[in-house]
Amino acid sequence: MNHRYRQIHIPLICALSLSITACDGKFFNTEKDSKLSAEHVSKLIPARVKDRDSWANDIIQITDELKITQDAQNICTIIAVVDQESNFIADPVVPGLGDKAAKEINQRLEDKLGTKMAGYFETMLKTKPTPEDNYLNQIRKVKTERELDQLYREMFDYYSKQYHVSLLAGAAKLVGQDVAENFNPITTLGSMQVHIHYAKAHKRSFMTINQLRDNLYTQNGGLYYGIHRLMMYPAKYDKPLYRFADYNSGMYSSRNAAFQKMINKLADTKLDLDGDLLLYNKDGDAKLQKSSTEVALIQYFSTDPTAPSARTIRSDLKDEKSQAFEDSVTYQYIVKQYEAKTGQTAPYAVMPKVVISGPKLSRDYNTNWFAERVNGRYTQCMSRAKHLKLT
Repeated sequence: MNHRYRQIHIPLICALSLSITACDGKFFNTEKDSKLSAEHVSKLIPARVKDRDSWANDIIQITDELKITQDAQNICTIIAVVDQESNFIADPVVPGLGDKAAKEINQRLEDKLGTKMAGYFETMLKTKPTPEDNYLNQIRKVKTERELDQLYREMFDYYSKQYHVSLLAGAAKLVGQDVAENFNPITTLGSMQVHIHYAKAHKRSFMTINQLRDNLYTQNGGLYYGIHRLMMYPAKYDKPLYRFADYNSGMYSSRNAAFQKMINKLADTKLDLDGDLLLYNKDGDAKLQKSSTEVALIQYFSTDPTAPSARTIRSDLKDEKSQAFEDSVTYQYIVKQYEAKTGQTAPYAVMPKVVISGPKLSRDYNTNWFAERVNGRYTQCMSRAKHLKLT
């Protein structure tokens, strides 16, 4: 499962920043002079970044549009993630991307199309549009995600027209779908690496999927959807580190990992603290199959007739990607039992333990590595803000 996108639709009933509480979907605080200007933001962006003023203007415009308070904490949160994900380059070069993509494409095709149709596609890769400048050679030459993305779209457009994919028995399930989109391996895009499903669910205006993809590769588009994903959900975290972890492993993963940790303490289980309370398919939809967390809850609750039923547990866990889960019977029951047993305040968040892997990475990492790296950039930004007397 792709842990970069483990949420689809998040109700924006109450937006919170890292340290600012709100109840009307807007970020605010009580200090009238805390609002930063584009000039201030430009000075907070690392000096090595080209066109700092341009990036700063876009950040101010987007935070205005999303009604996010433009104080040092929020702006530094945004700057830290952008810098970690792309070093403030709208369409950054990814070392070795072409070779990695060329190596992976055959396996991906066989998994999706089956051996026979994958064979047709492989032939096309090696011979079209010309034998000398074939698609496989073009893949090896790409340097950025945008180049690879656009090449995939071109290839699948040619393939679908040449082989009439929607009529093929082996691809019947693709009827009515965008074939290129279904097969496109580029799922996280732009300067803030936003999942295409998230961007699609929160489009700022009507556009086709290809137009949306192209927009994500622009400076403003990449920032808009990344800032939306990072900031536009409420969480009671006491430090930005957990929001950074969530950006990598999924909304509320840090809170949910703490929930799993409490279950381990109460039920003497060894659940992975991955922040996923249900099992999901590649599209982010919950599976009917019970997760280890759900099974552990059912078994633990079975000894108490006053505990939530299996049906209630399932219903509550479906809210795991929203703030509403904290008010559920299941969550509150675990919190109460934990505090009664330990005499300690229930933890609201812990670091999720999720491995990060993919063709764009030189090796596997984990969420803690990502969050700590971003937090280091955040701390540097806040130090600059303090030096500039912006806090």
